[in-house]
Amino acid sequence: MTRRCATLAAAITMIGLAVPARAAAEDAKQIVRAAMEHWRGTTSEGEMTMTIHRPGWERSMSMKAWTKGQKHSLVRVTAPAKDVGNGTLMIDDAMWSYSPKVNRVMKVPSSMMGQSWMGSDFSNKDVSRADTIVDQYEHTLLETQKSDGHSVYVIQSVPHEDAAVVWGKEVLKIRDDQVLLAQDFYDQDGKLVKSLRSLEIGAMGGRTLALRQRMEKLEAKDEWTEMTISNMRFDLDLAGSLFTLSNLRNPRD
Repeated sequence: MTRRCATLAAAITMIGLAVPARAAAEDAKQIVRAAMEHWRGTTSEGEMTMTIHRPGWERSMSMKAWTKGQKHSLVRVTAPAKDVGNGTLMIDDAMWSYSPKVNRVMKVPSSMMGQSWMGSDFSNKDVSRADTIVDQYEHTLLETQKSDGHSVYVIQSVPHEDAAVVWGKEVLKIRDDQVLLAQDFYDQDGKLVKSLRSLEIGAMGGRTLALRQRMEKLEAKDEWTEMTISNMRFDLDLAGSLFTLSNLRNPRD
């Protein structure tokens, strides 16, 4: 074989190897995207309870949440009385919070998106159900497992260099019916910091969902927060005025 032919053959081989790699990356991204869309729907309205557990105490909050598309979400506390009206609004990548006690809407800076929401183990970003992981991360399918008759995709998601996120990587386990089973969060040094686990899966709102999820930090013994869904509806006709700063302060829903 001449040198020119050998070079051409090597180039074709490299292209052949690169195409499956790109296809695999796109497949992993589509799996993550499908899971996020499955969780939010075109629109959604839900009721849920958040239980914050600590070694010496435990407290619960009831909430209502709405989403529209992938860029709009509103969460409002409905109980207990001392927390009623506290809310969080997210539009695109911007977030605002409202506290009735001070009667003030405050914009949440991007540096605070990873901070605790209402003293829980869920962050502001977690509660808003933001889907930024889809486009701000590079996704790799690590393996496919089998569990309870389902295929489970283990996907490693590493943020792009310019992504405004605090995590070094995340590892997700997504079932073949788009249910998120687990999500592990690692710091920039590759150390596991916190984990989300789906503890109960069932049918609600016409689809299969994780009905109870627990978030816990690895270094905090016997500290965790659970989110339990009691009602969920999808693909509703939600007014655009729902996702406004005016409605965040003065609810009209």
